[in-house]
Amino acid sequence: MNQLAQTLNQAVKEDNEHVYDMLSQLGKEMFYPKGILSQSAEAGKKAHRFNATIGIATEESQPMHFQHIQDLFGDKVAPKDLFPYAPPQGKEDLRKVWKEKILKDNPSLDAESVGTPVVTNALTHGLSIVADLFVDEGTPVILPDKYWGNYNITFSVRRGGIVKTYPLFNEANGFNVAGLKESIQAQKEAGKVVVLLNFPNNPTGYTPLESEAKEIVAVLKEAADEGLNVIALIDDAYFGLFYEDSMKESIFSLLADVHPRILPIKVDGATKENYVWGFRVGFITYASKSAAILNALEQKTKGIIRGTISSASHPSQSIILQSLQSEEFPVEKEQKFALMKSRADKTKEVLAKEEYQKYWTYYPFNSGYFMCLKLHTINAEELRLHLLDKYGVGTISINDTDLRIAFSCVEAEDIEELFDLIAQGAADLQ
Repeated sequence: MNQLAQTLNQAVKEDNEHVYDMLSQLGKEMFYPKGILSQSAEAGKKAHRFNATIGIATEESQPMHFQHIQDLFGDKVAPKDLFPYAPPQGKEDLRKVWKEKILKDNPSLDAESVGTPVVTNALTHGLSIVADLFVDEGTPVILPDKYWGNYNITFSVRRGGIVKTYPLFNEANGFNVAGLKESIQAQKEAGKVVVLLNFPNNPTGYTPLESEAKEIVAVLKEAADEGLNVIALIDDAYFGLFYEDSMKESIFSLLADVHPRILPIKVDGATKENYVWGFRVGFITYASKSAAILNALEQKTKGIIRGTISSASHPSQSIILQSLQSEEFPVEKEQKFALMKSRADKTKEVLAKEEYQKYWTYYPFNSGYFMCLKLHTINAEELRLHLLDKYGVGTISINDTDLRIAFSCVEAEDIEELFDLIAQGAADLQ
């Protein structure tokens, strides 16, 4: 094992051996090399005469570039913020501003309990880094039965984790805390588990109530008290889009520094929160009171980034940074929130129509981009194909009974027609 990895591991062990035990074999072996990038970073600070380190070309004291590309940005973004490589961990100003945003959005979160976010190539990349660092062959990954299908590739196919599910909703149509507890308890012999919490949930659009969130934390603490190491992975892809009576902070806030056997990891990004899906800018934030652990996890994360994509897009990071610092950001953020809420509200209004009840019920939703229909007798995939072929309506079949509808991409005035067509398609098949 590389000496740098051993040094990082020793630092983690000294402060919290449970966190060391959570690391996968790859996670234990991972480190950030003292190679070209670290030497170039040192030169960037001290080489005031010539800097002949990093593999870029320069011209007249700035990055060499094609003018026709710079012209696309005009004077809004300088060449230095577009063309050179960004650091593996991301632009430092962006990391700082995103941490400030997290703390503002989650006022109960202790700033001393969280590290500085590391920039990823959006959410999926962030999740895959966590999988690399913490999931070995056979590691249980606990998910609700309504989950984003890409988790299978990320945790099972790539890393050999074993997905274990529990019903997302209980009989009262609330979050199934008892089901989560039962699923965790069934994995006690494994020694460690990844508990993935995705709120607002994709595909259902459900976020727990504050009381439910506290119960979730209590379940994780109980498991930790009994000797289970818990990687609490928080997928906050749709954070902030809370339309009704749900918790308004990330559950990451409640889990930070709650137990030495619980390691909270928040994966989020500008992607869906700020409607810049193609920019591919996400973040990983670790929670720990230990500066040594936060540093070690950051170095290991940087090592994975260096060994895979090297660094995320510099232009995207620069644009997101300018957006977050803009006076227009909070104004437009509120405008888009109101628009998204109006679509969610309209969806609930339309779903109250009595004629739909013979075809489906729907799962609770109070947030996010989506909602899910639970079909009574019709196969969801058959209905999906029929709607596509006969009515030109696109939906997503989740399993035999569940059909996901993204109200996020339908104008409020068109939502009733959308569900009328779905009902017509159901009638055709029934």
